[in-house]
Amino acid sequence: MARNVAGSDAAPDGGDTIQIGIAVDVPEPWGGQLTRRRISAGDPQAVPAHVTLLGPTEIPVRALPAVEEHLARVAATHLPFTLHLRGTGTFRPVTQVVFVAVAAGISECELLAAAINSAPELRRETRFPYHPHVTVAQDVPPEVLDKAYEDLADFSALFEVEAFTLFSHSGATRWLPRRDFRLGGAR
Repeated sequence: MARNVAGSDAAPDGGDTIQIGIAVDVPEPWGGQLTRRRISAGDPQAVPAHVTLLGPTEIPVRALPAVEEHLARVAATHLPFTLHLRGTGTFRPVTQVVFVAVAAGISECELLAAAINSAPELRRETRFPYHPHVTVAQDVPPEVLDKAYEDLADFSALFEVEAFTLFSHSGATRWLPRRDFRLGGAR
């Protein structure tokens, strides 16, 4: 399903910048299952299940058209691919995160993330190397992280990735999809 959300390019607070993020959505039925699992863990950052390609990044509002043009070029030069989510992993003790692991499609996600980050407007310092995954619990008590890790240890989902999505933060509310970018050759 293609999304192209019409709306103001103004920052939510009327400022000169906007927060964006780019991700691959996890489709149903798995997306809802993982999202509900994250919510049930009491994760204060629970958002719909996704694989991040570009984490929250603040850019000038005036750069948004150039960023969207860049994303369209990136999408056109990358083919659809199969993503296999399987089992769990954790970033503990460095960060308090449990995730569903990407078992296949890792290199495709890495290549997409690198291409996306090649735009001058999107280059930013990162604390850790890129590691594609689906967060299912973050910054919750250790026993809750342990339970999420155990409960989803046998999780498996296999699906085709035909697009990635540009999200923007709407200020006081939540991340909202702005536009889908179909990968080259996607139906």
